[in-house]
Amino acid sequence: MALRLATLLPRAVVVALIWVLATAAFTFAADSTIVGPSHSGNSSTPAQPTELVVPSVTGQVYVFAKGILEDAGFAWHVTGSVRGYASNRVVGQSPAAGTHVIDTGAPTIVLHLAKGAYGERGAADDNSSYAGTTIRLANLAAATAPAAPVTKPAAKPAAKPKPKPKPKAVSKPKQKPAATTKTRTPAFTVAGAPQEPVDEITLSARALRLDAWLGTRKKTRSNVQHWLYQHAWIVTGARFGWSHGAQALETLVRVDERVQRQWGIGARSEAVARAALARVRRQAQ
Repeated sequence: MALRLATLLPRAVVVALIWVLATAAFTFAADSTIVGPSHSGNSSTPAQPTELVVPSVTGQVYVFAKGILEDAGFAWHVTGSVRGYASNRVVGQSPAAGTHVIDTGAPTIVLHLAKGAYGERGAADDNSSYAGTTIRLANLAAATAPAAPVTKPAAKPAAKPKPKPKPKAVSKPKQKPAATTKTRTPAFTVAGAPQEPVDEITLSARALRLDAWLGTRKKTRSNVQHWLYQHAWIVTGARFGWSHGAQALETLVRVDERVQRQWGIGARSEAVARAALARVRRQAQ
């Protein structure tokens, strides 16, 4: 019996030691988790929201105004009696151009249109193809934002007297090169038509890019809206006499034929493109 007790005693001591160590480790982990690191009284300055500047689209043809707003990160909605046909013209916008707003995702600009000189062809498109968000003016958001904590700057040591700067040698101002205006030769001129924007790709390049974009894409709402938007841009620009309009329309007709085979729509758009091509060829003669 004594021998057995002597044998079991070291084992009991080891078990008790393991239990004590485990309890200590659990207590340390609990203390580390519950107490956590201490925070100083000064909080960091909140991040400033991103601002967007509303672009000017008043006076623009509607199809081009949509492109300007989309590139700037805005959505849009047409209100009033004149609907969103591609060739109509923007006569009013809200908020006004130059307004600073908070980037809420896709702030919605409200547009007022007037009928254009080329009639209302195709389907009206009064809204952007993606959901718009509310407008929040940047100055109002700044006024309602919580003030950052004020900390007193540490006292600066007395500045050492700066040495007097040496007089700089007078150099003659360099003559700037004469500004050159980039223009594209129109296929023909149309009274009252806007000039082709040189910061945009040509109509023929846009049509080729649309052809490559189509590829084997499936028919979805966003894809259809993209195709219709590019289609309206090319047709409208070609009617204005912009450069390479006929070449762009020839490509566009082929794109419309592919759209009909892939998506089962586009017959009316192809007819519009063919009619515009015939008109452009007549006026270019």
